[in-house]
Amino acid sequence: MRDQETAYRQSARVVLIDETDRVLLLKFHVVPGAPGSGYGWTTPGGGVEEGETLAEAAARELFEEVGLSVEPLALGSPIAETSGLADLGWAEGLFRDVFFHYRVTTHQIEIGGQEEHERKYHAGHRWWTVDELASSRETIYPLNLADVVAELLAGRLPAVPLQLPWHH
Repeated sequence: MRDQETAYRQSARVVLIDETDRVLLLKFHVVPGAPGSGYGWTTPGGGVEEGETLAEAAARELFEEVGLSVEPLALGSPIAETSGLADLGWAEGLFRDVFFHYRVTTHQIEIGGQEEHERKYHAGHRWWTVDELASSRETIYPLNLADVVAELLAGRLPAVPLQLPWHH
């Protein structure tokens, strides 16, 4: 593992909730193309590009990954974050994920805007209820997402971003 100061990847992600109080998660292959390598679920989002704000990156990623066009200002302030060391094969070092929250009435998922490397990992999507998140044995990132979604559905937006446990 490299020194924490030499590798840093910042990601912006969105907890996207529909009118029936379900949250959208994207399914991803742990190792693309490797049978039996496993998979996990995560919120839409990805790396912040040079010159982007966190909200701009989150809005861009929503459009690329699920075809939803949102103005960055509509995402508001970050609601949660997590950070820690990881070696994902394609990147290693210190990672930081920042989460925004957005509500839609309904949305038909469109994955045509995904970049080539995203398509390698993409394995589907699903809208989840809080109860399904809380009782699932699936690998879901971020950790404690069911609690975060329950708070959002109760109308409790955090004054400062919640600090979630790191997942690697």
